[in-house]
Order: sequence, then structure tokens, then C-alpha cells
Amino acid sequence: MERNELLVTYGEDVKPMVRELLERARLAEDIPQGAKIGIKPNLVVARPCTEGATTSPEIAAALVEYLQEHGHRDLLILEGAWVGASTSRAFSVCGYEALSKRYGVPLFDTKQDSFTQRSSGGMAMQLSDKTLALDYLINLPVLKGHCQTKVTGALKNLKGCISDAEKRRFHTLGLHQPIAHLNTLIKTDFILVDSLCGDLDFEEGGNPVRMNRVLCGKDPVLVDAYIASAMGYDPYEIGYIKLAEQLSVGSADIEGATVSTIRKDSTKARGSSSRKVGQLAKAVDARDACSACYANLIHALARLEGEGKLRAFYKNKICIGQGFKGVEKDGVGVGNCAAGLSQNISGCPPDARRILAFLKDQA
Repeated sequence: MERNELLVTYGEDVKPMVRELLERARLAEDIPQGAKIGIKPNLVVARPCTEGATTSPEIAAALVEYLQEHGHRDLLILEGAWVGASTSRAFSVCGYEALSKRYGVPLFDTKQDSFTQRSSGGMAMQLSDKTLALDYLINLPVLKGHCQTKVTGALKNLKGCISDAEKRRFHTLGLHQPIAHLNTLIKTDFILVDSLCGDLDFEEGGNPVRMNRVLCGKDPVLVDAYIASAMGYDPYEIGYIKLAEQLSVGSADIEGATVSTIRKDSTKARGSSSRKVGQLAKAVDARDACSACYANLIHALARLEGEGKLRAFYKNKICIGQGFKGVEKDGVGVGNCAAGLSQNISGCPPDARRILAFLKDQA
């Protein structure tokens, strides 16, 4: 797999989805035999993945099975939950304790590690020694929102590899600059993104949006640029993405990347238990919409609401879904299925950033 390449797939049967991605990426061939392999999920808090905050244990299990089948045995799952939270409890609640027992893969709490100070651009930080000793690091972030940085993905997920004291300092520094510099000191070799069910705007979960998507890549900047775009942002709106690119961690050039979709989404969108998502959905007339298309619309509507422009669609709702195939009428439609609407944005699915720009013109 090349660094300017992303592979994306959709569905609900997680293990086959992940396996197909990894086989297409030829991951096993990229890892030297006998390498010490670290698997870094996002277990920021002890909440199940269905709440939109943490990495699905099914994704991690599929990765572990694939690696073990290809002869890679020196595996370690490592994480440090956010300040004040128990990593061991997160391992248990999030399903990783059971995963560890089933596959014989040890868990490691980086909060209990020793730390080495390294510097980047004059910025010193304490890095987990266990992380520094790895030969190959596989990053398993969640595609979700964040209350301070707007989005969180591969670059920010490495915060679990620093001390709690350093995490506190990162926040005092505004997160963006230290996150970018952290990624010059710890190299991510491969990224497998959980985009099955990510939170709309908060890293702790509670407003989950079902997306039924998994993607992978080798460039954490490119991956995060995709994540930002999928949530309705220009990648350069996210400070640490822009800074990481300037520091030569990777490229945010989504337009110049090769993004290949293995399987398109055909799963039907389901209602969310989130009150916030439910409020956004009041602007939508969804008829047999696929999960990916609907999720991208919800992300765009969240951005639209933030700009005070959502109310315009409460009366004349946005049409989306296969139920609008062949329907021709005045109105606003999203996706190829709603092509008969007088105002339509094409795509299967169109990404959230394009949807947002389109809806601004209609508001």
C-alpha cells in the first residue's frame, strides 16, 4: 500500500470487512517477521463502542487474527485513558480484556510506563518507553468529533502514548501544536480507522452517528484529512493537520490521493438514541437511506446548525434515500437516489464537506 492511498469499505459484518481491507493493503508483507507490533486503539474512557467514543473490539480482534495467521506473534495492545480515567477499567468495559484472553495478546497501560523525554522543534515531551521500543505501530483511531479540536483521528490518538502530566500540558498549549510535534517523534506505520459509529462532536461519546465504515492508510495526515472532510470540515481548518503537514509528517492532499472504495454501503440508516442527532434529523425526510449517505448528511447538518442555518430546512425538509428514486419534484435532495429533486447534490455517498457547501447555497 502506498502512502498516498486510502482504502474504504462499508457494511455491518465487521470481521470480513477488516480482513478484506488488510489483505488489499498487504499489511502482513509490510511488517518484518519477528517485529514487536503495537496496536493502539482509542479507549479514552470506559464506554462501549456503540456510544461513539471508543474503538470497536471487533475491529481489533479481526486485526489480531489476521496478524497471527500471517505469523506475527509479538503483539501488544497499549493505551492510556484520559487523565482521571482508569485504563484497566476501559480495557474491561470496552471488550479488550476478553479479547486479550481469547487471543493471548497482552494489554499494557501506558500510564504505568516509564517515560523518555524527546524533543521536536524545541518542544520537549515525555514518551512511553514501551511505545518507543516497538518496531511497528498500528493506530486504531475512531472517526469522531472533539470539543476542542473539532475532530480527532490518527494524529491525536497518539496522546495515549504520553504521560498524564504531558496530557495536561498538551491542553494548556492548545493541543494542536504539541499533537503535530508528537507525531514527528512517534511514527505510525499503519492506520485502521473505526468509522462504524463515531460521536458527532464529543470525544467521550453520547451522540453516536452510525456510519458502517472502516478505512485504512499509512499516512496519518492523509487519514485525518479524510476524517475532517467526512465530518464536513476543510482539513486545513484543523490546526494539527495543517501543522503536521508543515512538519513533514504526511500530506493532507485528499484531492491528489487515491481513495478506493472496496464495497459501497447498502445498509439502511437507523435512528439514533442521541437527542442531538434526533434534533438534526428533524430537517430530513429520509426514505430507505443508506447509513453512509445519511451519516454524511447528519455531519453536514451539525456544521450547518453551528452556523445558525439549519432552521431553514425544518419546513422544507432535505430528501434522501432510495425511496426517492424516480421521484421528480421541487425541493432539496442529497445523493444519487434523490436526483429527481430540483436542487440536488450527486454522490453515492457525497461527502459531508460537499453536502455542507451545497446546503449553504440552498439555505
